[in-house]
Amino acid sequence: MKKRNWMTLGIILTFLATAILAGCGSNDGGNGNGNGGTGGTNSGTNGGGNKDANGGANGEAASALGDIKSRGKLVVGVKFDTKLFGLKDPASGDVEGFDIDIAKALAKEILGDETKIELKEVTSKTRIPMLNNNDIDMIVATMTITEERKKEVDFSDVYFKAGQSLLVKKGSPIKSIDDIKKGTKVLAVKGSTSVDNIKEKAPDATVLEFDNYQDAFSALKAGQGDTLTTDNAILYGMAVQDPGYEVVGEPFTDEPYGIAIKKGSTDLLNSVNAGLKKLHDSGEYDKTYEKWIGKAPSGE
Repeated sequence: MKKRNWMTLGIILTFLATAILAGCGSNDGGNGNGNGGTGGTNSGTNGGGNKDANGGANGEAASALGDIKSRGKLVVGVKFDTKLFGLKDPASGDVEGFDIDIAKALAKEILGDETKIELKEVTSKTRIPMLNNNDIDMIVATMTITEERKKEVDFSDVYFKAGQSLLVKKGSPIKSIDDIKKGTKVLAVKGSTSVDNIKEKAPDATVLEFDNYQDAFSALKAGQGDTLTTDNAILYGMAVQDPGYEVVGEPFTDEPYGIAIKKGSTDLLNSVNAGLKKLHDSGEYDKTYEKWIGKAPSGE
């Protein structure tokens, strides 16, 4: 009995040792280089099949370009209320503007066809949440590149250079930022850099915030404020809508626009930058700029 018990114990120990060694050696391709017989069997993995060190988040972001190509459609967040950049025609339902043409050119670059695109409305407040919630693939919506925003999204190369200015009713005593005094009511849009900028440049002003540009412009025309502030390019579009209003003074900030991509989507970002470069090199960018802005670009 004693001998048999020792034999049984030996068999058990041998079995356990084998199991432990197998467990240690089962991490095929464990360094992510693809070595090992079973590497690549897990979906959403790097190299030989192991998940990215960040739980697969980088792998998911890097597949953004592939997802778009598989879907066969580019989903872009754009403004529907910004004349010259993205404005929806209530009669036809068409959305037109500079940003729209840029978005279509990127669809052509990525999918070979500018019609393979879906335009979704965003505002300054909703665009980043919609991007990070995977409702859209990118943002092409008069979005200024800032260090704070870089913490949340990745930006393309600059595709438009603007500067913050003021829109007033013709005949207004306000001629520049220096005329914004205590008691002056300044209208701006929630979530835009314009709000922070005007509070810094004219700390004594009263700033009223609205959900979108059309609401802000309507409020200005209704006498709810003395001036409306945002990027000059957007304000020029409002002045075109109503010649009773004009843009005054020199821009008091630099507002470089970029196309926002979900963080870590390197392949998609590279494709966007390649598309922008192609637009510049071919001369199509200049034609699009003149079509909507009415003059040649100055070093975008």
